[in-house]
Amino acid sequence: MRHSRPLVIYVDVDDTLVRSYGSRQIPITGVIERLRLLCAEEGVVAYCWSSGGAEYARGVAERLGIAELFLAFLPKPNLMIDDQPPSAWPDVCVLHPNEAMSTDAAAARLKLGRG
Repeated sequence: MRHSRPLVIYVDVDDTLVRSYGSRQIPITGVIERLRLLCAEEGVVAYCWSSGGAEYARGVAERLGIAELFLAFLPKPNLMIDDQPPSAWPDVCVLHPNEAMSTDAAAARLKLGRG
């Protein structure tokens, strides 16, 4: 099934892909596996971002063996310039990592009204 607009996903690093305990990072395997499934679907584009910066995000994704899933690595913004706040964007849904583990692309599209 082809969709007119791709499903674009921004994935955070800390406490989404990995959980830190001291200097150790533990993969959150449920989110990683769901991300693999989502990225395998046609029309899904993923970006990885982090407050730690683009290189940090890339490094974590490389260590997890999932860097190829992402189109790009970005720092989280400090300032956004837009005519609307993100809460007013009509085609955006934020999922907690626990919720993301059980959401496939079809369910995400339904949440966005694109089902």
